[in-house]
Amino acid sequence: MAVNTSPESPLPVGEVSRLIGGWIDRLGAVWVEGQITQLSRRPGAGVVFLTLRDPSYDISVSVTAYRQVFDDVADVVSEGARVVVLAKPEWYAPRGQLSLRATEIKPVGVGELLARLEMLKKSLAAEGLFAPERKKPLPFLPQLIGLVCGRASAAERDVLENARHRWPAVRFEVRNVPVQGVHAVPQVVQAVKELDEIDAVDVIIVARGGGSVEDLLPFSDEQLVRAVASCRTPVVSAIGHEPDNPLLDHVADLRASTPTDAAKKVVPDVGEEYERVRMLRDRARRCVQGFVEREERGLAHALARPSIEDPHRMIDERADHVASLLERGRRCVGHLLDRAQSELTHTHARVVALSPAATLKRGYAVLQRADGHVVRDPGEVTADEALRARVAEGEFSVRVEAQSDARSDARSDARSDARSDARSDA
Repeated sequence: MAVNTSPESPLPVGEVSRLIGGWIDRLGAVWVEGQITQLSRRPGAGVVFLTLRDPSYDISVSVTAYRQVFDDVADVVSEGARVVVLAKPEWYAPRGQLSLRATEIKPVGVGELLARLEMLKKSLAAEGLFAPERKKPLPFLPQLIGLVCGRASAAERDVLENARHRWPAVRFEVRNVPVQGVHAVPQVVQAVKELDEIDAVDVIIVARGGGSVEDLLPFSDEQLVRAVASCRTPVVSAIGHEPDNPLLDHVADLRASTPTDAAKKVVPDVGEEYERVRMLRDRARRCVQGFVEREERGLAHALARPSIEDPHRMIDERADHVASLLERGRRCVGHLLDRAQSELTHTHARVVALSPAATLKRGYAVLQRADGHVVRDPGEVTADEALRARVAEGEFSVRVEAQSDARSDARSDARSDARSDARSDA
């Protein structure tokens, strides 16, 4: 229940401490896991004092255990060991201090640690933290590299020396932190976050030399794995040696087998790059030279063609052919005109021969009535009828006399013509 207090009626310190103790007493015994950071076994004392620390957070709690409880695990438990403790929280009112009274202590074995890591690995993989599509590519030539490693460690020396040997101009932003023990995880996480916040840092390397499974446990901590997964800067894991495989290797954007390998993968070798540039330059020169030579051969082949060597030759040949065709066309047209002229002359002669005008020129005349009808029979006209006579050189009017006289004259003319023809035949 909440305690009602006010500035006028505050609680004494002793009462507050008593109340806190009462609340803690109601908690009951709990199983607690942590890492032993301090261990005090005073000779002759019946109680063992130790400090239990959370490896992922900067939190510690004091633990007391009766000697007979600790003696059961004294041979396998020492400072730095991970243990699971069944303890009852206690509140020491005179000092206002919280502690745990241990009734059972169990060491966490390597097999159990590996089993827990495997379960954590599956859980993080199910969240997608190890997915390949999350991996960020490393820059080709980083200008500033962030390095998280132990102070004056072999890992720091390997990374710095190999990187500067490969590319002397490379720069480093180094964060020296504990890489094992209870303080490793929070400080490594803090160092990674600090380097990730620096815009000039192009890539972060987390490096440490080899060690036992327990020594490398900080690099399989869930807090560190999630911190690396949230980084916007590419992270390279260079923990231990080739067989070592902490969870940091799975979440990092690139895994290096050793710190030396990390330097080789992050920093290009200036000699190799110079040789690659030289090879590419020679290859480009050969390509350009081959292209020019190929084009020169094509140009020479084109210039060797008759049409290019003597451009007027084709025109001259075509001109002779055109002249021949023109002459042939003229002859064909002339023959056609001559033939048409001859046919026209013959046709004109036939037309002239068959023309009534030619008949009239021989002395004949054509009689026409007033309505223009040609007179072919004497019976078609009447006496005293006016007719129009058409001759070769013009026309004039005539009048018909009596028909009888006309018939007699006609018969007389016929007999006269008959006698004339007879004499001619004789």
